[in-house]
Amino acid sequence: MTTFVDRVVLHLQAGDGGHGCVSIHREKFKPFGGPDGGNGGHGGSVRLVVDPQVHTLLDFHFRPHVKAPSGNGGAGSNRDGANGGDLVLTVPNGTVVLDQDGTVLADLVGAGTTFEAARGGRGGRGNASLASSRRKAPGFAELGEPGEHLDVVLELKSVADVGLVGFPSAGKSSLISVISAAKPKIADYPFTTLVPNLGVVRVDSHTFTVADVPGLIPGAASGKGLGLEFLRHIERCAVLVHVVDTATLELDRDPLADIDALEAELSEYGGLADRPRLVALNKIDVPDGRDLAEMVRPDLEARGFRVFEISTATREGLKELTFAMAQLVEENRAATPIIEPTRIVIRPTAVDDAGFTIEAESDGSYTVRGSRPERWVRQTNFDNDEAVGYLADRLARLGVEEKLAKAGAQPGDLVRIGEREFDWQPTLYAGAEFVPNVRGADQRLEEKSTRANAAERLAARKARRQRPADELGTETSADADTAAEDVDDVE
Repeated sequence: MTTFVDRVVLHLQAGDGGHGCVSIHREKFKPFGGPDGGNGGHGGSVRLVVDPQVHTLLDFHFRPHVKAPSGNGGAGSNRDGANGGDLVLTVPNGTVVLDQDGTVLADLVGAGTTFEAARGGRGGRGNASLASSRRKAPGFAELGEPGEHLDVVLELKSVADVGLVGFPSAGKSSLISVISAAKPKIADYPFTTLVPNLGVVRVDSHTFTVADVPGLIPGAASGKGLGLEFLRHIERCAVLVHVVDTATLELDRDPLADIDALEAELSEYGGLADRPRLVALNKIDVPDGRDLAEMVRPDLEARGFRVFEISTATREGLKELTFAMAQLVEENRAATPIIEPTRIVIRPTAVDDAGFTIEAESDGSYTVRGSRPERWVRQTNFDNDEAVGYLADRLARLGVEEKLAKAGAQPGDLVRIGEREFDWQPTLYAGAEFVPNVRGADQRLEEKSTRANAAERLAARKARRQRPADELGTETSADADTAAEDVDDVE
């Protein structure tokens, strides 16, 4: 059974906002007491929070689909719907959040670090909140905004100061078990360690963490073996230690060749060239191992490595190695600049910033982009004429109509806002005033529809008059009267 997972794909769905309510207050002797529809509740967001007690992404491996609760709808008597609670997911320290394209969205390091991965939708306003001096009793309410829906990739990169690298069975797990309290699985066959192990080492007043990376072999950076899966765990390490088996029974291996092979893999993986290296020649408790360590030590030191001859079985040389680790870690910490607390900078919106842009497409259509117009469209009930008229008024006040005209849009051109498409009809809104009428209706829309139908009937009459007499037949007096009425309607 899988017990360690360091990469998962999460399918996130934030909660939808609740719909606003359309309600009119009624009581005895007060049949129309004014609008009292409440607002819908906001949908819950999905948040990722670093928990030091969590060490793997295993839970998400079995439950990759995550959905936050939605907000409740509003109700009459000015009762607002309840907000959907945020869904908090705990992740290990060092979790990196990426989108499907590989772009880093957040790097979560430090207990309590929080990232809002998917934002919940806004609740729609009820007709009580939409009432104004012009619309005293709105017959519509706003719809709740859908919550964000996206897929993210979580990758765990261990937060360790020292990374142990080496061939399988070189003694990395044994080393981490004797210098820390970690208890990894240890056996005398290759690839015993299948997951990274993390241990805390204390040397005098210094404390640092050590991680061993399993499965590094030639070709690991290209996907061979297990190395590619775990190379990411040494990206945060300040110091790398080559653990070399000097008592190996494989005739085609020697310490120098092992280090060259691993350095080639680290170079191919990239981003690790500036990390200081130490070399630990392990298993000197074996006579042949001690002899080989003494032979290759001068060559390694000539390459600039600090070399330590150690034995995890007898613990020989471990004190010197751990002190050298602590020294390099302290030097790295001293050289790392202190990150100042983030200051929130508030930049007011420019005076001439309309909050939207208009793009002319190659097919002759126009696309309006902007958070406000797109949100307004999502929250509009297009089955309600009064709600559509209210949206038109808002877009006109924002300046969308004016900028579309300046961009060259003509009546009947296709205009996209968010996921909606419209045939632009500027005469419907330009200079028009809302006149209170039947709730849920808009007189301007009704007039537009009536004029369009009359114009169609008039065009049909004209077409019939232009046809030859033998095809047209005799026109009745009733048809002539109807045509005259159509002309009067249009004019």
